[in-house]
Amino acid sequence: MKQEQEIKKELVALLPRLRRFATALTGTQHEADDVVQAACERALTRLDQWREGTRLDSWMFRIVQTVWIDRCRAEKLRRPAGDLDSVASISGEDGRAVAESRIELARVRKLIARLPEEQRTVLSLVSIDGCSYRQAAESLNIPIGTVMSRLARARRALAEALNGPTNSPWGKVAGEGA
Repeated sequence: MKQEQEIKKELVALLPRLRRFATALTGTQHEADDVVQAACERALTRLDQWREGTRLDSWMFRIVQTVWIDRCRAEKLRRPAGDLDSVASISGEDGRAVAESRIELARVRKLIARLPEEQRTVLSLVSIDGCSYRQAAESLNIPIGTVMSRLARARRALAEALNGPTNSPWGKVAGEGA
C-alpha cells in the first residue's frame, strides 16, 4: 500500500477538483468548503478502506457525494443557490453586464439544483470538473452508458428551461416556467 504521506500529498492536490465538484453539488462555496472538509476528514480517518490500485480521485468524489447526500437527508436542505439582493452592491467596469451575468448564473445554478441528484452529479463531474465519461463512470461506479444518458437528460432539461420548451420527451425542469 502507498505510504500514508503519499496519499495525503495526492489528496491535497485533489482539493481544487473536490471543491469544484462540491460547489456544483451544493450551490455555494461556503457549503462546498464544509463538505470537502468533512469528506477529507472522513477519508483520512478511513485510509485503511482505500484499496491500492483504485483511483484516489474516484474514491474521494464518492466520499464528497456521500457526505453531501448525508447532509441533505439530515438537514433537509433546500435553499436557493443565489441571492438577488446582493446584485445591488455589484461594481465593475460594466455594472449592468456584471449584474446580468450574475443573475443568469444564479438562474442556471437554481436550475441545476432542481435537477435530479443523479443528473446533477454527472453534469458536475463532466461539465464542471472536466472528467471524461469513463472517469465519471468509474467515480460513480455506474456504466458509461448511464453517464451518457443522465448527462443528455440534464443538458436537455437545462436547455429547455433556459431557452423554452421544444418537442422533447424530457419535459422541463420542475418549477421553471409553465
